[in-house]
Amino acid sequence: MQKIMTLLVALGVCLFICSCGVVGIEKPQYTVQEKQNGFEIRLYESQVIAETLVEADFKEAGNVAFGRLFKYISGENRTQQDIPMTAPVSQAETSEKIPMTAPVSMHQAAGRYAVSFLLPSQYTLETAPEPLDERVVLKEIPAHTAAAIRYSGTWSQSRYEQKKALLKTFIASKGLAPTGEPVFARYNSPFQLWFLRRNEVIIPVSAEH
Repeated sequence: MQKIMTLLVALGVCLFICSCGVVGIEKPQYTVQEKQNGFEIRLYESQVIAETLVEADFKEAGNVAFGRLFKYISGENRTQQDIPMTAPVSQAETSEKIPMTAPVSMHQAAGRYAVSFLLPSQYTLETAPEPLDERVVLKEIPAHTAAAIRYSGTWSQSRYEQKKALLKTFIASKGLAPTGEPVFARYNSPFQLWFLRRNEVIIPVSAEH
């Protein structure tokens, strides 16, 4: 537990530094197609993510997952690279540190929580460093449409559920249908003042037939 908390603090410090503008931080690329009363319909570009499944409750899932994901981006990975042919043939494993991005996202999957970290756009599924921890997997999320609601405040489950309900009502009012699980996206570190945090609920959608 102490080791996980240490890693969580380190991740929080990195996110805090980035969110304060000391270091540039990459976010998902999307185009806002419609904006109304705090809701947005967005067209997301394809993304590559590092994801881990956690058997824990809503409050603890992020804490457990952050440790695994932080170790992955800090170098617990195997770099995938093509090396020009030379003689003699030799082999050396290398790792790679991956720049921070935001947000850290979480959604339910088969009774567990899937927590994910967006890889910087310089990586594809073929070039992203391979995780050494088998509990961390790389996935490509195709381009898709999603509805979102942004809010500040705490990361409590009750507040998340409240915003999710509002978003579902908005989706229905627009004649859209959810095509995936709701995603809880957190853009700031645990050290950011609660009223300055950027949080979002995001739900993939499509037009109803």
